[in-house]
Amino acid sequence: MARENLNDLTALVAVARAKSFTKAAAKLGVSQSALSHTIRLLEERLDLRLLTRTTRSVTPTTAGQQLISGIAPHLDQIENQLTSLGELRNQESGNLRITMPDDALAYVVLPKIKEFVQKYPKINMEFVADLKLIDIFSEDFDGAIRLGENITKEMTSVPITPDIRFVVAGSPEYFSKNPKPKHPKDLLNHN
Repeated sequence: MARENLNDLTALVAVARAKSFTKAAAKLGVSQSALSHTIRLLEERLDLRLLTRTTRSVTPTTAGQQLISGIAPHLDQIENQLTSLGELRNQESGNLRITMPDDALAYVVLPKIKEFVQKYPKINMEFVADLKLIDIFSEDFDGAIRLGENITKEMTSVPITPDIRFVVAGSPEYFSKNPKPKHPKDLLNHN
C-alpha cells in the first residue's frame, strides 16, 4: 500500500469521526480544502462515494461505513503502537551478553553492577566468565572484556581500566635454579 493511501484512509476516518471537514482538518493540521481534495481523490480512485456531504453534516455512505469499520481499528492499533514506542525512546532495554575472564568479572564488572542496574533496569545481562577466548560473533555475544594483548584487528576496543602492571614474583632460591622470565609467555615454562 502506498503511503498516500494510508494518509487518505486516515483522513477518511478523521472526517467520519468528526462528522465535519473543518474539525477533522484542524485535528490533522491541514486546510479544509486540502482535506476535501484528499477525500475526493480517494473516492475517485476507489470509484465509490464514501461520504455524504450536506451543508450541516458529513456522514459515511454504506460503502464508506464498511471501509471505516474495517480500517479504523487497525489505524488505532498502529497509532497505539507508535505511541508505546515513543515511551521507550529514552529508555535503554534489551539483552546484553558479555564474555570475560573470571578476574575481570570479579574486579571490574561486579563492583559496577549495582550502579548499572539502577541506571538501566530494563537491560537483562548475561556474563560468561571463561578463560577461553570465545569468538564473540559466532557465539552470539554483544561484547567481551579482554586483556589488551588479546584484541584482534576485527575488534573495536575501548579501555575500561587504567593499564594494569603485572609482575613476576619468585624466591631467590627458585630463580637461582631457573632462568628469569623475560616475557609473559616464558611463564609457561615455570612452576
